[in-house]
Amino acid sequence: MKATRIQLATGLGYNVLEWDGGGDTTFVLVHGYTDLAFGWCEVAPRLAERGHVIAPDLRGHGDSDRIGPGGYYHFMDYVADLDSVIAQLARTRVVLVGHSMGGSISGYYAGTRPERLAGLVLVEGLGPPDLSASDGPTRTAGWIDAWRSARDKVKTMPSLDEAVRRLKRHDDLLDDALARRLAEAGTRAVGDGFVWKHDPLHATFGPYPYRLDTARRYWERVTCPVVCVDGAKSRLNLPAAERAARRASFKDCRHLELDAGHAVQRHQPQQLADAIVALT
Repeated sequence: MKATRIQLATGLGYNVLEWDGGGDTTFVLVHGYTDLAFGWCEVAPRLAERGHVIAPDLRGHGDSDRIGPGGYYHFMDYVADLDSVIAQLARTRVVLVGHSMGGSISGYYAGTRPERLAGLVLVEGLGPPDLSASDGPTRTAGWIDAWRSARDKVKTMPSLDEAVRRLKRHDDLLDDALARRLAEAGTRAVGDGFVWKHDPLHATFGPYPYRLDTARRYWERVTCPVVCVDGAKSRLNLPAAERAARRASFKDCRHLELDAGHAVQRHQPQQLADAIVALT
């Protein structure tokens, strides 16, 4: 594994982890909300036995740039970043894999550049509940108010042990050794302890509600084979009927459920890697 620093067409500097396997296939791994590229550390080496692997830290995550003053993290910003990452680093055939928020980003990208992908894997990545009927003005007001306090609420953790504890509190299937590795990769030292690397602005919710009808328009343009992977023990996924209805938006989609929680890549890395490789 090596870390590569690239400058994107969108103006940001991105940190990208790379495993240099042979062949013409690049597996592009897109992490989820407040995670980072190293979160794929158990899956990527397995995929590198079959091809080239890249995993970017998304903007405002890990060691990639944060947005400047006045900016925000909109979903289509991530899509534009991903387009630049793939254009610069990927080989001829691209299999795109997205987890959770990264799945939403990957789905949008796949509909935007359908000709670029040989396969798409969405790991618990079919989006949140449809909020198109929610009160837009109320949401916008909350978003504006959240700006005032987002960065003031950052709390320093006294030790890496505390970071490990917090990771395991949100993922009771995460083993101690991997939790330690993720805590080390996902934090940075400050004067009196450690803080998470991601921009605290991610703790706010965006001004625009999630619209399923918009997501469907992207999914319907996807032409490559799709695998949707769910964790049987996940507490963060949609009801089964809703997931099935969303999968039906893809022309060629297979469903796979693994014995895992929401973070399938942590709990069943070999099975997930096998499912990804099957698309090649």
